[in-house]
Amino acid sequence: MPSKFELVDQADALKDEGKLPEAVAKLQEILAQDEAFALAHSKLAIVLGKLGQHDEAIRHAQRVCELQPNDSFSFTALSVTCVRAGRIQEAEDAKARAHMLGPRR
Repeated sequence: MPSKFELVDQADALKDEGKLPEAVAKLQEILAQDEAFALAHSKLAIVLGKLGQHDEAIRHAQRVCELQPNDSFSFTALSVTCVRAGRIQEAEDAKARAHMLGPRR
């Protein structure tokens, strides 16, 4: 059975091929094995955003922040996801949190 990281690589390849629904399915497969795998949530946020499924994308970006509450990059990524969804106040809030946490260590 492929590792979580091998499945992420497969999902990335599908995304790169433009097979976004298939990439989503692969990432969901990973989360079925390990719901707390932040990298899969982060990648899902990106792919779902590309599919225009912004509410779901934000949900996954928020989950990354819950799993990595001290990582400024997670909040920056959430901010970008919110901007793409047109949710500017939420984007500003996430950006402020990222700045509060400071540079990534």
